[in-house]
Amino acid sequence: MKTVPAPADDSLLRQAAFHHVQRLQSLYGHLSAAQIRAGFMFGGERMPLVNPQRGIFKPRPMRSCLSIRTVFPRSGARIWYDDQREAHRKVFAAHETVDYAFMGENPKAAENQWLRAAFLDQVPLIYFFGFAPGLYQAIIPAFIADWDATRLVARIAFGLPDEAGLSLPATAPERRYALDIVKRRLHQNTFREAVLMAYERRCALSGLPEARLLDAAHIMADGNAFYGQPVVPNGIPLSKIHHAAFDAHLIGIDPDYRLHVSEKLLIQRDGPMLEALKRLNGGTIHLPARDRDRPDRERLARRFEDFQAAQ
Repeated sequence: MKTVPAPADDSLLRQAAFHHVQRLQSLYGHLSAAQIRAGFMFGGERMPLVNPQRGIFKPRPMRSCLSIRTVFPRSGARIWYDDQREAHRKVFAAHETVDYAFMGENPKAAENQWLRAAFLDQVPLIYFFGFAPGLYQAIIPAFIADWDATRLVARIAFGLPDEAGLSLPATAPERRYALDIVKRRLHQNTFREAVLMAYERRCALSGLPEARLLDAAHIMADGNAFYGQPVVPNGIPLSKIHHAAFDAHLIGIDPDYRLHVSEKLLIQRDGPMLEALKRLNGGTIHLPARDRDRPDRERLARRFEDFQAAQ
């Protein structure tokens, strides 16, 4: 009969969990609640990744917690991405670490002691951060940088993604850098999901309904401080090839949502894919159901100027 390791062998179980979650995230870009609940196989047994009812989780064979979780709340009558900025306020306002609330008000509760053990042992863990209802970004590695029984919070810091080992960054600049990377990933995931949902998960040019082949293209680049915010009116869902053509200024969209195909493509004769792109010329994009989700006309005008300049 196969057995799971004793607590002294926590690292093997922890590494197996990390590998499983990282593999799923590399395949899908994010994780669904169902994928997280399914757990993973270790030592011939299924091991859970989370407790569906609790945010702090420790498998029985382990000394300290394996994962923590923040759920994105579902809105009532409003569509969830209308509230996305407030839901992520604590993360995006943080500078080095993020506060994570204790379970209840008793620091001696089991879950809070698991956080304390992770702090004392300085072990890496998984932070499943909800960026949309039922969808999570798995942040690995995360660490308990401090455990505060007075404030009833643990302070979460993140590891450097290009670091060979799984250790807590030692300096404030390293912690800020790691947190900035986490913020960018959460922005990207939230932005993509909001844009795809607004357009019913279809390409705005071709109508392609396969979400795994779609990107949320920025109208104005996210590096633009005034116009580049990750909000739905600055995004358009495009298939990979349409996104590439849009970014290369081979396809333009004017402020009236009309499509313009570059003469550089129109004069070419080379197969059905090219012909499909050329047929877009003079058409209009598919628009979302809500007026407030439509592409911002001022952003389109500025982007269309770039398209015209490239011709």
